Amino acid sequence: MSISNNPFSTLFQALPLPCGLVLPNRLAKAAMEESLADPGQLPGARIEGLYRRWARGGAGLLLTGNVMVDSRAMTGPATIALEQDTALDGFRAWSAAAKSAGGKVVMQISHPGRQVFAAMGGLVWAPSEVALDMGKHSKMFRTPVAMTQGNIDELIARFATTARRAQEAGFDGVQIHAAHGYLISQFLSPHTNQRSDGWGGDIAGRARLLIAVVRAVRQVVQPGFAVAVKLNSADFQRGGFSDSDAQAVVEMLNHEAVDFVELSGGSYESPAMQGRTADGRTLAREAYFLEFARTLSGYARMPLMTTGGILRPQVACSVLASGVDLVGMGTALALAPDLPRQWAQGQDAVAPAVQIGWKDKTLVGLATMALTRSQLHRLAKGDSPRPNASPLWTLVLDQLRSRRMIKRYRAWRQMRASAQK
Repeated sequence: MSISNNPFSTLFQALPLPCGLVLPNRLAKAAMEESLADPGQLPGARIEGLYRRWARGGAGLLLTGNVMVDSRAMTGPATIALEQDTALDGFRAWSAAAKSAGGKVVMQISHPGRQVFAAMGGLVWAPSEVALDMGKHSKMFRTPVAMTQGNIDELIARFATTARRAQEAGFDGVQIHAAHGYLISQFLSPHTNQRSDGWGGDIAGRARLLIAVVRAVRQVVQPGFAVAVKLNSADFQRGGFSDSDAQAVVEMLNHEAVDFVELSGGSYESPAMQGRTADGRTLAREAYFLEFARTLSGYARMPLMTTGGILRPQVACSVLASGVDLVGMGTALALAPDLPRQWAQGQDAVAPAVQIGWKDKTLVGLATMALTRSQLHRLAKGDSPRPNASPLWTLVLDQLRSRRMIKRYRAWRQMRASAQK
């Protein structure tokens, strides 16, 4: 079937970004934490296999899962880190695999801030000493340390270093993670940023770190290298980052060299990215953040992308029709990695949905992430997804694997610290 006769043809129009990079279509594989690092927090054959699979699937843009700018502060024990002294061979192979079918790959770069599991050890930084409130599960996380000016300067430099090295490794761009309750998102939110210095206060002060990171990154990369931002449309918790805050930040980013902004929402405390909120607001069944994106498209000068719950081609087309430029899909492409290719052929294919009906919402969040990770690991091995896997059994196995990976990570950190003495 030719694209012109395809009922979903709008999804397969090219998108030029402001930096000059051209995406071959409007479908993006959104970031999911793969937890596939080889020893030393490095990419290896498994993550290459996973991204080669997605490349064949037809998405025009592949956004990687979290790549951490500081190996002392990790979202998980099998997460990849890219620092000044990190070997690049595995990263070069990873980017080549991701681009093997003609699409583009952008590395998501991140610092978790206070969202570090206590069992991991390491640094737990935040704008202010505000601990995560996870109810009876709060002890899973340590109370963070409020960052000093020196810590902030170091953080900005680390983001720039990781971006420069991503470019050296063949990636087409980076996405600065300022959503989902990670460190830059913590600075943006009045709930977690209670500082009285120039890095807090009103939205201009709370957004100062994000703007500083964007500028530092752009200064060290080539003009044709994409610099994107992932931003919450809202935190969806009382006293947090609001819709009006998001609008103000987008208007600030209009004056920076930003190639696209991805709109999502939520955090560990309010996992709106999984379709659930802590402030009682109801999200759409699909395209959770489309209403927010539609509103913000009236203020944004750069392309916008929205991610969250998109399963059907008709919904994807409605996202574009609303004025949003890129359609992001996460879990859908963990369960149906060839979905874009099927839509390009005019097939009305629908991705399965992950639904867990447990009462404990923290466990629901952990199980949802575990189910997604298990699908990614199957794809990395060349196996087919298994949408009907048991949430309980998958969570148990995920926790057992996490314990093994934590031991490996902590041993590596101790060895590395000893070598640096």
